[in-house]
Amino acid sequence: MIGQARNFLWHNARTLEQRWFEHAFDGGSAENVVRAVLAYRNDDGGYGYGLEPDHRGPTSQPLHALRALQIFAGVNAPEHAESVLTWLNATCPDGSVPFGMSTSKDHPKAPWVQADDQGGLLLTSQIAAALHALEVGDPWLDKATDYCWQEIEKLGETHPYELRGAAMFLDEVPDRARAELAAEKLKHLKPSTEGYAEGEGLELHQFAQKPTSLATAWFTEEELAEDLDELQNAQQEDGGWDFHFPAFTPIVKFEWRSIATVDALLTLRRYGRIS
Repeated sequence: MIGQARNFLWHNARTLEQRWFEHAFDGGSAENVVRAVLAYRNDDGGYGYGLEPDHRGPTSQPLHALRALQIFAGVNAPEHAESVLTWLNATCPDGSVPFGMSTSKDHPKAPWVQADDQGGLLLTSQIAAALHALEVGDPWLDKATDYCWQEIEKLGETHPYELRGAAMFLDEVPDRARAELAAEKLKHLKPSTEGYAEGEGLELHQFAQKPTSLATAWFTEEELAEDLDELQNAQQEDGGWDFHFPAFTPIVKFEWRSIATVDALLTLRRYGRIS
């Protein structure tokens, strides 16, 4: 399984995902992963240039900042969160992060990537989760955390990606007692998939991303086991995994497949399915 994935990544992946895989499975250094991420950093401290495949162009955008922070968390490089926090303090001073910013209006992006500067739980929750995982302290993170609590506690109608963001936040936020209570409430929400493409959606392991996730209580052991079986069996003949949303331009097909491949392997390892 890992050997086939390695072959797929050497054939098709960006340098970043190749370095990420090397670090995770072949003894590669965290420094090499960090250097690959830093190639996407802008002078303002944010990230651009398609670091997150669905947002093209050079301008610093929240999706790229999220991707950078998640990778830094994965390789235990909290010192590199500082520049992102500088950018967040300057562009999202109230602690609420939009899905996209109007600075990207002249550059290509997926049709579902809005550029309206309107903050929301979807991105704020995931960025706050990554910063908490990095165990950094900053006044901006305090504001973002307060915002997430406020939005989660009044959450009624939602969609799968927002619910996943909330679950990610609850897994990392320091107030564990409050997180457990909130997770119990979210367990009963029925996210809407109206407007989604056919076959698009999230799998159970994308809510419960590790065995200690609070979202594991949203499913039975049998449901999670079946979901992980399906993930394990979803490796394609070429060694990679696929993703379950449209590719808005041809180049992102292999970029997203490479990310999905490393994500799948890491998930299976966290759940003890591979060594």
